Amino acid sequence: MASLKEIRERRVSVASTMQITSAMKMVSAAKLRRAQDAIVRFRPYAEKLQEILASVGDSIKDDEDNQYAVQRDKERILLVLITSNSGLCGAFNSNAIKATITRALTTFGTQMMASQVDFIAIGKKGADFLRKKGYNVIFDGSKLFDDLSFDRVAEIANMIMGLFTDGEYDHVDMIYNRFKNAGTQILTEEQFLPIEVNQLAKESGPASNVDYIFEPSKEYIVQELIPRSLNLQFYKAILDSHAAEHGARMTSMHKATDNAGELLKELGILFNKARQASITNEILEIVSGAEALKG
Repeated sequence: MASLKEIRERRVSVASTMQITSAMKMVSAAKLRRAQDAIVRFRPYAEKLQEILASVGDSIKDDEDNQYAVQRDKERILLVLITSNSGLCGAFNSNAIKATITRALTTFGTQMMASQVDFIAIGKKGADFLRKKGYNVIFDGSKLFDDLSFDRVAEIANMIMGLFTDGEYDHVDMIYNRFKNAGTQILTEEQFLPIEVNQLAKESGPASNVDYIFEPSKEYIVQELIPRSLNLQFYKAILDSHAAEHGARMTSMHKATDNAGELLKELGILFNKARQASITNEILEIVSGAEALKG
C-alpha cells in the first residue's frame, strides 16, 4: 500500500487537474454556444440556396461551358482536411485525419502511387500530421480560426475553385466533422468539385421541384449562384467543424472531470485505509512496548 504522503500528494494533483478540466469545460461550453448559434442560423440560408441551385439543375447539365461542373478523369486529386488548432477534444481530430488518409489510400490509391494527391489542411492538428507523414500540403489554413469570418473562408474557397477551373486538379473532396449536438459529431466526406447536380437535387428534397420564375435568365443565375453556393458550402463545413470541435472538447472535459471526481473518491477511501493501518500499527507498537516493560 502507498504511503500517506504519496496518497496525499496524488489527491492534490488530481484535485488540481479536476479544476483545470472543469474550467476548460465551462470555456468550451461558452464557445460552443456561440459556434452553435452561428451554424444553426447559417444552415437555412445555405440549404435554401442549394435548393434553388438544384431547381435549375438542367441548366447546369446543358451548359457545357459551366466550369464548375466539368467532369474530368480523376488524375489530380485535392483533399481538404478540416481539423482544429488544439487538442483535448477526444477523437475529433484523429477521426478526421484517419478518414482522410484512408480515402487517399483506398479511393485514390492509384493517384497516391503516382504522387498526384495533394492536401489542404484547415487546422494545425491536421497540418502537422500530414507534414510529419510526408504528404504534400499545398496550403495551411490554421490561422483561419484566429479570426473566423465568411470573407476569409471565401478567399480559400475561391482559391480552390481557381485551382479546379485552371485544370490543376480534377477532383476536390472535403473531410470534416459535422455538428449534430454537443455530444455527437458526424464524420463527413463530401465532394466539393466538380458539383453534382443529381446530388444537389437529392439533398434539397422535394422542395427542389418548386417552379421558379427566373430573371434575367436561368443560365445567368446559375453562373452567379454556383460560385456563391460553393463559398457557402465551404463556409458551412468550417462552421460545422468549429462547432463540433467545441462540442467534442466540452464532452471530453466533462468526462475527464467526472473521472477525476471518481478517482478522488477512490483516493479518499485509500487514504483512510492507509491512515487506519498506520494508527493500528502505532497502537500495536505502543502495546508491544508496554508489554515489554512489564516483562
